[in-house]
Formats: sequence, structure tokens, C-alpha cells
Amino acid sequence: MEPVSRLASWARAMAIFSAVASLVSLAVMRFGFLEVRPAMATLVASLGCAVLSILLALAGFAAIWQNGSRGMARILLALLIDALILAYPAYAAWQYRTLPAIYDITTDAIDPPKFETLARLRGADGANPAVYAGLYSAERQRTAYPNIDTIQLDVSAPRAYDLALHLINRRKWRVVDERPPQPPKREGHIEAVARTLVLGLPEDVTVRVLPDGDGSRVDIRSASRYFEGDLGSNAARIAKFTDDLNDAAENAPAPKPEAPAKAPAKGKAAAKKKGE
Repeated sequence: MEPVSRLASWARAMAIFSAVASLVSLAVMRFGFLEVRPAMATLVASLGCAVLSILLALAGFAAIWQNGSRGMARILLALLIDALILAYPAYAAWQYRTLPAIYDITTDAIDPPKFETLARLRGADGANPAVYAGLYSAERQRTAYPNIDTIQLDVSAPRAYDLALHLINRRKWRVVDERPPQPPKREGHIEAVARTLVLGLPEDVTVRVLPDGDGSRVDIRSASRYFEGDLGSNAARIAKFTDDLNDAAENAPAPKPEAPAKAPAKGKAAAKKKGE
């Protein structure tokens, strides 16, 4: 019986190690056991092990083809594991090459909603600034995401604020500041932290609600805290939030009209006057 190829065994072992290391790295990143950049470096190293496993598998396949040793099943298992590990990173790399390298998306590029409470977190080392990226970023956003625009609602500003806050809580974004619209400024303000689906990276969201005649206007800004490109996550978040907020406003029950004050009964009014 022919011996098992050592390269095939090493390829399988490296693929399993890469899978375990990738899962641990994702857990470390999502639960915040390490800072984002060191955790990301750990994840990249584990993906590098998957690439090494593929190279070992190819070398093992060549060795089996030449000397007839066993181990093809191990090579196929290694390649399957490596494909599962690298599928999402390959998709993310494709997104990075095709989408603009911007991290700050807003419905109002002229006067974007401001980060106030979250500005302190965005001032940390390696984090993106809290100040809006400017007109250059606005032009790139308009080209890539032309449908991102201010939300016009036919409900009052306080009602729009309540609907927006309800949607944020339903999404389980971590609210760090909430101020309902009150006189004299009558501006509603919400700040929250969302997380990306796979890596759990923090992306900061601020919502501004203003009265607009009998209705209201809502502006949203969503910005990645780290890295120069967001792979389209902020635009997708704003677009989905816009659709849900419009649906919620359309289905919101009409406010009940205030009941007019009842005039006193004639008999009681006459008795009161007589008593005076």
C-alpha cells in the first residue's frame, strides 16, 4: 500500500488550524477582547494560513500525481475548508475594488448631522474623524449612491422622532444620546452605534429630525469608525432605514383630534349666576 502524502496531511492540518483561528479571531473582534486593528491583524494571519493550506494542497496533488501516494481525500477536504474560509474575504475584496473608498455617508452633504457624544470615541488613535469628509466625499457618494437623500415625512417632527427611535431600538443599535424635538430649536437628535454583520465593526449613526411645515424632514449620517472603505455597508444601512421609516410613517395612525371644551349646562350656569 502506498504511503499517505505528507503534503496532503499538512494541507488538511493547516486548513483546520486556519478555520479554528478564524473563528476565534471573529469572536475576539465581535466581543471586543482586543482593539479593532490588532484583532483584524489576527484575522488576516488566520486567512494567510488558509492560503498556505491551498499551496500545500496543490503541491500534495502534484506529488500524488507523480508518485502515486495516497491522500487525495485529505487534499479535497483541505480545499473545501479553505474555500469556505476565503469565500467572504474574496467577496469583500471584490467590493473594495468596485466601490468607492469612502466611509462617511449622509442624506445631507451640505449640512450633515453632527456627531456630538460619539465624537469622543471617533477621536481615538486610528479612528476616522468625527468631522464630515467634505465635498470630495459627497461627490463620490452622489456618483455611487444617487438615491441617498433627505427623508420627507407627512407626520409631525415629534412623531417622526418617535418612529425613528423605535426603528433604531428594534435594530438593537446601542443608543448613546437621544433628544426629542423641543422648543425653541425643535430639533430631534439621536446618536447610536451599529455593528457590521460579519465582523461586528462599529459604525456610528446620527439622526436629525426637523419640522417642515405640517410634516418633518429626517436626515441620517452613518460612518465607519475604522478603515477608509466601508464596502457599501453605510449606504445600505441608510437605504434600509429610509424604506422602513417611510413605511412606518405611512402606516402610523392619524393623531386623534382634541375634544372641544364642553360648555357648561344652561341650568348649572343659571344656578351659579343666581348664587352670585
